[in-house]
Amino acid sequence: MPWETSSVMEKRIEFVILANQESVNFRSLCNNFGISRPTGYRWVERYRETNSLSTLSEYSRCPHRIANKTSPENERRVIELRLKYGWGAKKIRVLLLRNGLDMKVATINRILKRNNFIDVKDSHRPALKRFEREHPNELWQMDFKGDYPSESGRCYPLSLLDDHSRYAVGLYALKHQDTETVLLMHFKLMGYPMRY
Repeated sequence: MPWETSSVMEKRIEFVILANQESVNFRSLCNNFGISRPTGYRWVERYRETNSLSTLSEYSRCPHRIANKTSPENERRVIELRLKYGWGAKKIRVLLLRNGLDMKVATINRILKRNNFIDVKDSHRPALKRFEREHPNELWQMDFKGDYPSESGRCYPLSLLDDHSRYAVGLYALKHQDTETVLLMHFKLMGYPMRY
């Protein structure tokens, strides 16, 4: 915006004063101040309704009320359980359910954070140890990726991933998820002769 170095309020006042002059080109004035015409009209309307320049300050965008806000009593119950047991949201939720209060884990976590029971460094603990093989092809990870309909019945995609490089070795459509089918695919990949 063109008024970054000066007060925003002073520029709004200047804009409204200029906008109320006769024969002003409103579009050009808005362009000169780097604002949209709806914003300019809103500022002028605020001033005309109240005849006061103080109404040009930015209104709070916070909601006047929060529909699903946790009651102070329920928040106090969560805090009491935290102080008594030192547990996290999942265990506190179990205790609350036993007493007939169904509260989501995310809500309990927000209450604990808001009341400084959860340290920032504890909220996202890093993994203790990243496991991966030192060289490619030392270990492949195999995983089925669901169950899908196909023209010949059902399809079970089997993915193979190299543990070191994270390279997708393959994705195979299998008809079954049983051990025999997976072993046959493994032998085929390794170049062993297939016997039926």
